[in-house]
Amino acid sequence: MNRNQAFTLIELLVVISIIALLMAILIPVLHKAREQGKDAICRSDLRQIGIGANLYAEDHDLMIPRAASGESTAWYMTFMPFLAQRPIDNDYRTVKIYRCPSYPDKEQTICYVVNGWDFKYRNDYTGVEITKGTRLTKCARPMETLYLVDNENGPWRPIIRHANDDGIDRCDVWHPGHLPTSDTQDTTYGRRVARARHKNGCNTLYLDWHVEWMAADAITADQWRFQKK
Repeated sequence: MNRNQAFTLIELLVVISIIALLMAILIPVLHKAREQGKDAICRSDLRQIGIGANLYAEDHDLMIPRAASGESTAWYMTFMPFLAQRPIDNDYRTVKIYRCPSYPDKEQTICYVVNGWDFKYRNDYTGVEITKGTRLTKCARPMETLYLVDNENGPWRPIIRHANDDGIDRCDVWHPGHLPTSDTQDTTYGRRVARARHKNGCNTLYLDWHVEWMAADAITADQWRFQKK
């Protein structure tokens, strides 16, 4: 006699269990791979910005922009003519490399914060904000001095959708409270450097234009000093 070829209920349950187990194993792996891909894109973007910054400096007597204010042009506007990717209609928002793919709010157009920190002397760990450009020759150790790092996200951090939005002057680093080890969430003095954008740290661009990942607890005020007095 011919017998019907079909799965029994137990066999179906076994198959479903195996599929569920495989999904539980694969989903975290795929998520990790996706985040590693975003991390690689972010570092590549920072390298391209570094190339543009270097070309700008060579064309402007080795001057580079610092913090943005009403009297100065922001770094992302300044570097546009020197980037491999040309903006559309001179709109910085069309420059893809300015946006970290891991930034949670996709409306954010400023995904990096710039070094706007100036110190009066070697043991000064408070410092002040500097908005005027600085000559690269004043930096004693470019390979140890940070220029751009991942911007923190949170309710205290401004989402910049246009170049003239409020909060554009809060996209720089110039106070201990801005460091990733800070727990402060004040609008002015709260954390600005991303604590865990990529793993437990963030990507960084130095003044010799190399890029590397740094753990949050390894970023200190000393790495923002142009002059190691």
